[in-house]
Amino acid sequence: MTRSTSDATPNSNQSPSPQLNYSALDQELDSAIFSFDDIQAELNYKKAQNALRDLVGNLDLTPQERAGLESEIEDLATMLDKLDRSLVQIAAFGMVGRGKSSVLNALLGKNVFETGPLHGVTRTHQDASWQLENEPEAQSNAEVLRVTLPSLGNSQIQLIDTPGIDEVDGETRETLARQVARQADLLLFIISGDMTKVEFEALSQLREVGKPMLLVFNKIDQYPDADRIAIYHKIRDERVRELLSPDEIVMVAASPLVAQAVRRPDGTRTVQRQPGTPQVMDLKLKILEILHREGKSLVALNTMLYADDVNEQLVQRKMQIRDDCANQIIWKSVMAKAIAIALNPLTVVDLLSGAIIDVAMILTLSKLYGIPMTQTGAVGLLQKIALTMGGISASELLANLGLSSLKSLLGISAPMTGGASLAPYLSVALTQAGVAGVSCYGIGQVTKTYLLNGASWGPDGPKAVVTRILTSLDETSILNRIKHELSAKLFS
Repeated sequence: MTRSTSDATPNSNQSPSPQLNYSALDQELDSAIFSFDDIQAELNYKKAQNALRDLVGNLDLTPQERAGLESEIEDLATMLDKLDRSLVQIAAFGMVGRGKSSVLNALLGKNVFETGPLHGVTRTHQDASWQLENEPEAQSNAEVLRVTLPSLGNSQIQLIDTPGIDEVDGETRETLARQVARQADLLLFIISGDMTKVEFEALSQLREVGKPMLLVFNKIDQYPDADRIAIYHKIRDERVRELLSPDEIVMVAASPLVAQAVRRPDGTRTVQRQPGTPQVMDLKLKILEILHREGKSLVALNTMLYADDVNEQLVQRKMQIRDDCANQIIWKSVMAKAIAIALNPLTVVDLLSGAIIDVAMILTLSKLYGIPMTQTGAVGLLQKIALTMGGISASELLANLGLSSLKSLLGISAPMTGGASLAPYLSVALTQAGVAGVSCYGIGQVTKTYLLNGASWGPDGPKAVVTRILTSLDETSILNRIKHELSAKLFS
């Protein structure tokens, strides 16, 4: 019996079924969530670019501070270029002979990385760009390499090969491996059988870097099916159970050897093993899955983590360089003040010249730390420090008042004593200069701390800062050093 048209076609006045309505809403919601994830990933990526660009453009390094930091600064510029080019870096690690280079060549579809039977063919890390083209979804075929990060147009993947973790000069290669792992976005750890202790330790160290990782079981063509499966389960359930999930373990045959019958010249046949087609499709799909799921966010996050690490090194080095320069400025001021005090017999001139040197030191330190300060501001800071210092300043004042008077008296009486008073004069001059130098040193260290905190005393206030610094000073050692250098300069 034939159905009527009205039976076959829903009436236009009827409401759609609840199931159809739910499916439409569900798809719309999925689409909205997917779009939101893309927008959020794009925002995170742009944020990372802007943050890194600001960091590179505002390093605030003097020419002296840049000297010796060229490699770190270049690393930051390289990471910015990586973000600008949407570059994903995939690095391969493993022991010698596990087939790292062969795996990467199989992924590329051509022999780019050096391979061979020699122990440790890869001496330094090698890299090759994996060009990607626009394709909405990855296909499970030979063209699966074509993929792009969302909303970024054409992108690049860079495959990086590293030397074997067990090669000679292992310390150098371990440093290289860590450096590459910190920069890379995805790590491939290549094995070719059950894991050794060395491999497990290396895998554990790389896992601490915090990057996505795939454990690649290579050369599976060399094992019977039962043995291969048994090794896989042993690795999965015992070796790396606490480090990797089963989804992060992939089996491949990057450079398989296939048995083929070959006819000899005499007509007989023999079997020879010939290179076969690489079996790396599962690895390709797993890499693409990670890129589709995390691509843009993965690159942005890893780049910023690495940039933060490099920036921390830059800041530490910069602060160390500035601290060394500050200490040199302080010590030069100490000796200048000590010499001025030692050579000046007049009390008023002593006090004035010492204060001038202290102010000049404060102004020089402020320039070093990039904090503008006027002479009036430097005088005000010196007054605050001097009042807060207490002990040393009081000693300096007493020395300048008392010892200067004694020094003047001894100097005046020198002609009348036939020079006999010169010896005690020199002793008094050294003592007075030493006390003034210790005071200058303390003022310098307090000023350095104040400027290092951004011209701020911090929550503890000036009294606590000054007390802490004075407590840490070895006055006896400083005084002896001043006297020794001053004697060498003036009386040698």
